[in-house]
Amino acid sequence: MKIFIRMLLIVVLLLQASGCASIEPWVKPYERANLATEEMKTDRNPVSDSYVNHVYEAREGARGASGSAGAGCGCN
Repeated sequence: MKIFIRMLLIVVLLLQASGCASIEPWVKPYERANLATEEMKTDRNPVSDSYVNHVYEAREGARGASGSAGAGCGCN
């Protein structure tokens, strides 16, 4: 039983040590153009997205507070 526990411990330690290996990037630099296609955009309709963003800013009273640096207090 003691040998079984030692072997199990060695296997677990080896598995944990294999997690420290360097990871190659999934997307190569020459493949990034494939991700920049129209289908990969989060905003399919930029006009309606702009309108929804404008309504959100008017409702919240915070102009430009979505994704940009700054406090976005709404005072011009």
